Amino acid sequence: MTEETRRKPKGDKRARTRAALMEAARQLAREKGYEATTMEEIARRAGMTSGAIYGNFKNRQDLFMAIAQTDWAPIKPKIRPGSTFAEMMRAFAEATLAAIPVRQDAAAARLGGMAHTLTHEDARAQVRAITGESYAGGAAWLRSVMKPGDSPMPPEVLVVVIHALTEGLVFQRLMTPDLVPDEVFYAAFAALAR
Repeated sequence: MTEETRRKPKGDKRARTRAALMEAARQLAREKGYEATTMEEIARRAGMTSGAIYGNFKNRQDLFMAIAQTDWAPIKPKIRPGSTFAEMMRAFAEATLAAIPVRQDAAAARLGGMAHTLTHEDARAQVRAITGESYAGGAAWLRSVMKPGDSPMPPEVLVVVIHALTEGLVFQRLMTPDLVPDEVFYAAFAALAR
């Protein structure tokens, strides 16, 4: 081992520590559920001390919010320049369908986190801030790819509608796949383009 490989930058070590803690928390939440997962168990599973957690995350909620932002990132379709609104909506349907396998393993933990958020005001405030930023970024992106007058609603409203639609379709597909085939996704997004 050379001197250069032994001395990794501090930022790299921090990123690896955060990733290991997030993976340990993710595994435990999938095994035991969100509410039953403790910080001590997370540290033990990651082979670290509780101090490592608090050196990287403010608290348990902050750790799980970081996981949610990684495991349930916004769905971003590939939009060709000059696409019609109908083509854009088809791309959203395709991107949502493509996200299902990635989200399947995280869905139960996601629902546990959502249930926690509904009953904890501080978690709701944090989710509101994160979601508000995501909506603002999504609306700005929509404005950049849509032609004026293409959408049946302003981008600030459309981004919320698309988010609600994708969340509902993904969860329903995971629970009852035979009742929510691909055609339902395409029809739902096509309806926005009418």
